[in-house]
Amino acid sequence: MILEDALDFLQGTPPFQFLQAEHLKRAASELSLEFYPRGTVVLKQNGPPSDCLRIIKKGSVQVLMDAEDGDQLLLEVKGEGDNFGFLSMIGKDRQRTTVKVVEDALCYILSQNQVRQLLEVSQPFSEYFMAYLSRYVDRTYQEMHHRSSFYGSSDRLLFTTRVGDIAIPHITISENATIQEAAQIMAQNKISSLVLEKENNLPSGIITIRDLRDKVVAKGRDVLEPVKNIGSISLIRADGRDTCFTALLKMIQFNIHHLPVVEDGELKGIVTNHDIMLLQGTSPVSFANDIINQQTVEGLIPLTGKIFNIIGLLLKEETQFFHLSNIITEIYDRLFRKILEIGEKKFGPPPLPYCLVALGSEGRREHIFKIFQHYVLIYSDPLNAEVEREATEYFSNFHFFFRDSLMALGAPPISDNGKLAMPRWHHPCGEWETVFKEWISHPSEDNTTSILPFFDARPFAGKIMLFQASRNWVTPLLLEGRRDFLKMIALLATNPPPPVGFAKNMVIERDGSQQETLDLYQRGLLPIINLVRLFALFMGVRESSTLGRIRALQIKDATFGNLARELRQSFEFMKLLQIHHQFQQIKMGLPSDSILHPDQLSSLEKKTLRESFRIIADLQTKASTFIK
Repeated sequence: MILEDALDFLQGTPPFQFLQAEHLKRAASELSLEFYPRGTVVLKQNGPPSDCLRIIKKGSVQVLMDAEDGDQLLLEVKGEGDNFGFLSMIGKDRQRTTVKVVEDALCYILSQNQVRQLLEVSQPFSEYFMAYLSRYVDRTYQEMHHRSSFYGSSDRLLFTTRVGDIAIPHITISENATIQEAAQIMAQNKISSLVLEKENNLPSGIITIRDLRDKVVAKGRDVLEPVKNIGSISLIRADGRDTCFTALLKMIQFNIHHLPVVEDGELKGIVTNHDIMLLQGTSPVSFANDIINQQTVEGLIPLTGKIFNIIGLLLKEETQFFHLSNIITEIYDRLFRKILEIGEKKFGPPPLPYCLVALGSEGRREHIFKIFQHYVLIYSDPLNAEVEREATEYFSNFHFFFRDSLMALGAPPISDNGKLAMPRWHHPCGEWETVFKEWISHPSEDNTTSILPFFDARPFAGKIMLFQASRNWVTPLLLEGRRDFLKMIALLATNPPPPVGFAKNMVIERDGSQQETLDLYQRGLLPIINLVRLFALFMGVRESSTLGRIRALQIKDATFGNLARELRQSFEFMKLLQIHHQFQQIKMGLPSDSILHPDQLSSLEKKTLRESFRIIADLQTKASTFIK
């Protein structure tokens, strides 16, 4: 065996690639080689433990477990770069699975003593075996970013810089000083804001250049008035220990460009939109402000293209999915609220209070690149027939306007695929209750598939209490009819089972069949979404996002808590893998999808996906109890 060949192999194989150079070279020098022809049973279930760690150089093996009916269950397929035999070797316990060669295999052999030495000298090597998924996710994120030239090397300033570190020292002025005095101080110091103080030196508000422009110059106001007459009472502030991302999200949510920074109970300074623009290169805050300034749907159309650029910048910052989705969802929500505002100007005030509710991926805060028409409207129950007629006409017109506006922004038209005649887009509260009662009381596979997005509902515009009232009667309906309805959801969530892994750039199914591609959404993300929704409905969790539901379930159910961390990491990893894939497709002018070719995945990504598949399979087993 040539040392250089072994060293080259280990450098690209986890966990050896995490070793320091001296330990890696020593491990390579101590390897031996063994050949196993097809059909060889290398390790036998209930047999003696492994006496070494085997790393597959070429070929593949199946990991099997004996079932009660005498058959063998295929747990996973291991290929080049994978290893087996660690647990029984270290534990000196009986072998718990059968490892059978399915393609002539050449394996590097590392003795038990050599493995133990590496465990002692290398924490990453030890973590590889002790905490399988969590050891991979962070490193896989990094590899996923660095493999693409777009992402380059980023120091992740947005997520590593404390907002207190970039806050500029604040200059104060008495709230009783004149507007003219305030303007003079701002001009002399070349600043865009001043903190107003009361007589006891406590801050009472803030004044900005925009206040001078909009409230004084535009309205011909007397500049000798007290400055407190035009100042804003800023209740929104950032803690100095928060990251700049947290400050950025607050600016977007509340449409402000100046944010007071407080640390240890004292006002430390001011952070501005411009400060974050300098840090980040551009700012979603400015984009959100562009939306506010538009007065027509036509004016919004050019802005939608900028969302792609913002996603690219967030990916460049190595943003994890939770943060990225919060920013993008806030931008989409602001866009859609602007359409509602334009609609109300067109049709006049609504005859009844209403609430616009996002469904499906929008409701879960998981849509990134595409706009969909996954929205419904709830409005107050009319008091009489005349109001009912007026409301029906108004919201019908409003619906068509909103639908056409979304299509102008790039949303595809709604289709009901023939499975279920969906209810009209708008209903009063009482009618929505009737619709849900029918769905839950008489479930079928066809209608359950179509209505699941309604159980991911999230209100984002209008009178939120109307949606909260609907939740108060949906939960009891679920509890009353949960057996049949939840059983139907469980059937959908447990089929099909996920793949078991990869071998020779092929996706290996549990029945041993092979596929050339992997639909990451259908086989990885959607099962997690469906499974987590099932448990959330059963436990009465009101959170709509998948990650939020996982956190809530972790608190509510101790047995679920054991899976929660790995499940959350699996979901975030697969979502980011999907987003990176789609970003590159869109960048090259291709239609986006979730179809991955195994030869485009690194060894580390394949291993992380395989472990994610195992977690999905474990959760499907847990969910199968609803079917019995």
